[in-house]
Amino acid sequence: MTAFSNLIDRIRDNKQNSGHVFFDKAKAKNFVTTLYEVLFLPEKEEIKDHLEENFARLYGELFCLINSITGDEEIAEVQTDSFFDALPGIYDHLIKDARSILEFDPAADSPEEILLAYPGYFATYVYRISHQLWKQEVRILPRFISEYAHSKTGIDIHPGALIGEHFFIDHGTGIVIGETAIIGNHVKIYQGVTLGALNVSKEKANQKRHPNIEDHVIIYSGATILGGNTTIGRESIIGGNVWITQSVPSNSLVYNKGEIRIKDNNTLPESLNFVI
Repeated sequence: MTAFSNLIDRIRDNKQNSGHVFFDKAKAKNFVTTLYEVLFLPEKEEIKDHLEENFARLYGELFCLINSITGDEEIAEVQTDSFFDALPGIYDHLIKDARSILEFDPAADSPEEILLAYPGYFATYVYRISHQLWKQEVRILPRFISEYAHSKTGIDIHPGALIGEHFFIDHGTGIVIGETAIIGNHVKIYQGVTLGALNVSKEKANQKRHPNIEDHVIIYSGATILGGNTTIGRESIIGGNVWITQSVPSNSLVYNKGEIRIKDNNTLPESLNFVI
């Protein structure tokens, strides 16, 4: 038990000497889900006073989270005010995102279906609120919030990315969007897409590492687009499973030319005639 006692002493010393500040993760998750419900999901009491009570409670929750990080009530109040001042604009963006899904996804029958059942929309919502906190330089909280969405949806969007209006994620599982990616308006992205970096060395941390996607681009499943100098021009279509590390002009179609063969499976090649 001596080694275990030494471990306890080391852990205690590290915690006491640590400059890191942690917040209640359960409360952060609750803030994210409750804000989503208040913004979008119907209530039995659709009255202004009830919504004001909900927002007052959410204000207090966010204030406590930021205060636990900064340790300064004045700063926490300013940061919380800034977030809620920006919330009307965030809400407008999210309404446009939902409209794009309803307009272009043939499987979407109603706004209610999008709000209740679309992981891509929830991931977009979390991105938009975490991006606002990222802009306010509340750095730990937005990173945690984005990873919460990642764990729930399989969609990994860094809060530092810049994403325009009418953003549409279809299916979404496996999408990765890096910190310095810039995405324009009316962009559609399907599952398994990576907007990543060519070089992941630490020396590149403060440089533009992820690609630019201009307006009205469609990126189909499995496409990988890498590099801070890589731009996909507007109105382009990027086909599935392509690998792109250089810029693509506007109005381009990029695709893999694969070969599929269909033959009678009763006459298999010798190499496929095996028994396990």
